[in-house]
Amino acid sequence: MPNADSVAAWDGAARLIGTALETWGRLDALVTCAGILRDRMVFNMSEEEWDAVIAVHLKGTFNCVRHACTHMRERRYGRIVTFTSTAGLEGSPGQPNYSAAKEGIVGLTRSTALAMAKYGVTVNCISPTAETRMTERLPDGRRAQAAAPPEAIAPVVAFLASDRAAHVTGQILHVRGNQVSLWSHPAPIRAITSREGWTPEALADVYDTLGQDRLRRIDALGITWPPRSS
Repeated sequence: MPNADSVAAWDGAARLIGTALETWGRLDALVTCAGILRDRMVFNMSEEEWDAVIAVHLKGTFNCVRHACTHMRERRYGRIVTFTSTAGLEGSPGQPNYSAAKEGIVGLTRSTALAMAKYGVTVNCISPTAETRMTERLPDGRRAQAAAPPEAIAPVVAFLASDRAAHVTGQILHVRGNQVSLWSHPAPIRAITSREGWTPEALADVYDTLGQDRLRRIDALGITWPPRSS
């Protein structure tokens, strides 16, 4: 049953959920995969380009999840599947708006999974690699990275929406072709403690013992880091 409302609008998302309830009398599963791109480097991005992507991806996901959760909480049943991206999980230099929205969806997914667990509602997130209409405008090199059939995503969505996945919640699954990967949740790696409290100078003296969790895409993009000294 089609609905042409915008998920970025609070009332539009409410009507979208309402269409399902009016048509079938219940809502078993919600899948939030609407998205757009407005690619630009952060130093060139306009406010409009930022707002448009955040509105569709992040606010659109929240709007639909919010209205669906009201029904699912009362019914004490539901499956929610959100969509993130490696651009959000790892960063993407030309997509600060898209990356921020997609990482925000991960936080929303985890938060909602915790809030809805006692009502029997699962909330999970898929990070897909697939060539879709949204990737058609990308340069050939980036399109090649996304070259995987979108049909490969559907079985994972169907599984997460089923009763066989009633024990799975708060997870991030990356799907590319025939491969399904489970991504980790952020956790502390190392810690250093000062007995007297830190000063900037004292921290600078020992910081390298703490080290860094190197950005995975630094090397993939061929970025020299640390930068060479002049």
